[in-house]
Amino acid sequence: MAKSEYGIIVCINSALVLTAALLHCVLGGNDGGSGGVTYDGRSLIVNGEHKLLFSGSIHYPRSTPDMWPSLIAKAKEGGIDVIQTYVFWNLHEPQQGTYEFSGRRDIVRFVKEIQAQGLYATLRIGPFIEAEWNYGGLPFWLHDVPGIVYRSDNEPFKFHMQNFTTKIVNMMKSEGLYASQGGPIILSQIENEYTLVEAAFREKGPPYVLWAANMAVSLQTGVPWSMCKQNDAPDPVINTCNGMRCGETFTGPNSPNKPSIWTENWTSFYQTYGEEPYMRSAEEIAFHVALFIAAKNGTYVNYYMYHGGTNFGRSASALMITGYYDQAPLDEYGLIREPKWGHLKELHAAVKLCSTPLLTGTKSNFSLGQSLEAIVFETESEECAAFLVNKGATDTNVLFQNVTYELPLSSISILPDCKNVAFNTRRVSVHHNTRSMKAVQKFELSEEWQEFKELIPNFDETELRANELLEHTGTTKDRSDYLWYTFRIQQDSPDSQQTLEVDSRAHALHAFVNGVYAGSAHGTYKERSFSLENNITLTNGINNISLLSVMVGLPDSGAFLESRVAGLRRVRIQGEDFSEQSWGYKVGLSGEQSQIFLDTGSSSVQWSRLGNSSQPLTWYKTQFDAPPGDDPIALNLGSMGKGAVWVNGRGIGRYWVSFLTPKGEPSQKWYNVPRSFLMPTGNQLVILEEETGNPIGISLDSVSITKTCGQVSESHYPLVASWMGAKKQRTSGTKNRTRRPKVRLSCPTNKNISNILFASFGTPSGDCQSYAIGMCHSPNSRAVVEHACLGRAKCSIPISNLNFRGDPCPYVTKTLLVDAQCT
Repeated sequence: MAKSEYGIIVCINSALVLTAALLHCVLGGNDGGSGGVTYDGRSLIVNGEHKLLFSGSIHYPRSTPDMWPSLIAKAKEGGIDVIQTYVFWNLHEPQQGTYEFSGRRDIVRFVKEIQAQGLYATLRIGPFIEAEWNYGGLPFWLHDVPGIVYRSDNEPFKFHMQNFTTKIVNMMKSEGLYASQGGPIILSQIENEYTLVEAAFREKGPPYVLWAANMAVSLQTGVPWSMCKQNDAPDPVINTCNGMRCGETFTGPNSPNKPSIWTENWTSFYQTYGEEPYMRSAEEIAFHVALFIAAKNGTYVNYYMYHGGTNFGRSASALMITGYYDQAPLDEYGLIREPKWGHLKELHAAVKLCSTPLLTGTKSNFSLGQSLEAIVFETESEECAAFLVNKGATDTNVLFQNVTYELPLSSISILPDCKNVAFNTRRVSVHHNTRSMKAVQKFELSEEWQEFKELIPNFDETELRANELLEHTGTTKDRSDYLWYTFRIQQDSPDSQQTLEVDSRAHALHAFVNGVYAGSAHGTYKERSFSLENNITLTNGINNISLLSVMVGLPDSGAFLESRVAGLRRVRIQGEDFSEQSWGYKVGLSGEQSQIFLDTGSSSVQWSRLGNSSQPLTWYKTQFDAPPGDDPIALNLGSMGKGAVWVNGRGIGRYWVSFLTPKGEPSQKWYNVPRSFLMPTGNQLVILEEETGNPIGISLDSVSITKTCGQVSESHYPLVASWMGAKKQRTSGTKNRTRRPKVRLSCPTNKNISNILFASFGTPSGDCQSYAIGMCHSPNSRAVVEHACLGRAKCSIPISNLNFRGDPCPYVTKTLLVDAQCT
């Protein structure tokens, strides 16, 4: 170890020697000059300027190129400074040495769109990324590289990892996209949450961490590199935090010369089939962001995800639903989700008012009581910002600098001048909205559908043979979710019922005896092993047993991914074990091999009219015209079971509607169909149904925001935008009369407020989900709101007795709750 003249620890080993001069070149130096990015213990320094940055994760392949400008623009409007994305190795190098960068893979176009809108970018190259993405982003061809052990001090893996990382870095350099070249990329990441698996690799773990850091830094991008959740990240790589509560859990940078960075602040959580969605409130997110900034000197916070998007095709990892982080500030379809988007926008604006003290001031902590604290930042020129923190479970009043402040439970108040509150994390002053699905086309006419029944192979029709149960993924090479296991059994007696028992470590299983369906079973996200036990009928003579093993994505995390075992593990009939005998195998389904989801492949098979009864493993096909308008659209597959969908040959994703949550609802019923996938007329919809779903129950639905609701009381703070306008009028310790809380309502583009569903100024009960008039109610409520809002896309109603022509209940804190319809 050696310390450079720039105050950064330099790692030295036989693989790489970083001299002080090289380090200066790599990080852009600490001289404050333009054209590079460096850092100190306070923040990243971009072109010589310390930066306080809010970032949002948007993954380019989980949306479409025509969506990227809108997504980035909405993020920018929400106060986001940086767009963060992973780089998806298996998407870009599906076959060794063959690269793909077109369409949704066009990372250069994505980064240039970020730059065009004036934002920065962060690239998390990995190239292992996890990300609930198939195989954690690793291409499956790595599995067959001799002697390979992923993510360890293993020469074959390091060789391929370095090749891909270098490929991406050189591509960005050739397009001038690093900040050191005038581009938007200010930070990169190598590896991903390696601490979680490092111990499993024993002596092969630490050298790999050092190698990965040195390899990345040696590429000389002119911007820093980070490692998330890697407390021992070698200098000059920055260790960062992931999680929901980094203001509490982050142990801090491992060097006083590194800034505090939060790489992943989870805005909800990924959802798997059979599990309920995780709902994380805007208030909780805001609290922990403010706490990280105040308590941990945080100057870079990234929301994971800001827009989750869609796991198209077979890109989702094991048992992940197709919709990804739909509860993010921008939902799966790119619509703004309120109040999360707006409340965080207010937070960003309030924190930015504190930029100078946060980036240049001295920090002090003051106890205000049990679970109460003031964290103050003050500059030599007496600019001051304060964060008043209540970690307790009750509302309370605190005395700070001889002024009393009300602090709601589990909240932080931000005082950009150490006197007046600009924002409180628990007081949501922005509107709520409601997303609705409306059927615009139904596929209810059976004559509009055609079907093709998948062929059930028997042993004689297979070419791949083995005297054992082969591992599923090593056999399919991830070319298909499906692997047929077939064998023959001779019965020299009359027909009889016997018991078939199958143990599996795949995700689902469908059994067929002599071509006739004989039962299904599946595992869960938490219980990967499962068994099928069904009675079957065997006839006199040869019986063909065909077992379809199904993977719903590959695992995305954990050590030794290359050694994971999936597929059938034991097969018994009437207690006799058939695991070690002659098996015939077939990878994939005949419909897949014929590519019947494409126009060219569709004509290669014989389709028939939709029958009156359904059977497992049936393909369905129909056509439809694109619905008018520009609202997002989705397929409502509530009548289906399990399978996959294609529109004009593009994979919409896997569905599993029959796998219900504990509340008895499908994990996902609507499946995103991007409008860029469609033609004006004659769009082809192809569905593979593994179970017995009914396609005539499918509909194509428009997705839109149909309601807007606001609930604001006299105790709320005005929107932060009013702070600067009132700054000159503000005096110490007095409330500015020009800054009043308001209910603000907003409909999406091309929609106006058409109806006031509810309005009450007084003490309405409930919230925007369920409400009623309370003990106190102004009779003028509806008239005032209708006058201000009807026919408008946006409106605001000040919370004041004067506005409602009198005080309906003196000496009581009043609230205005308005629910309106957008049309």
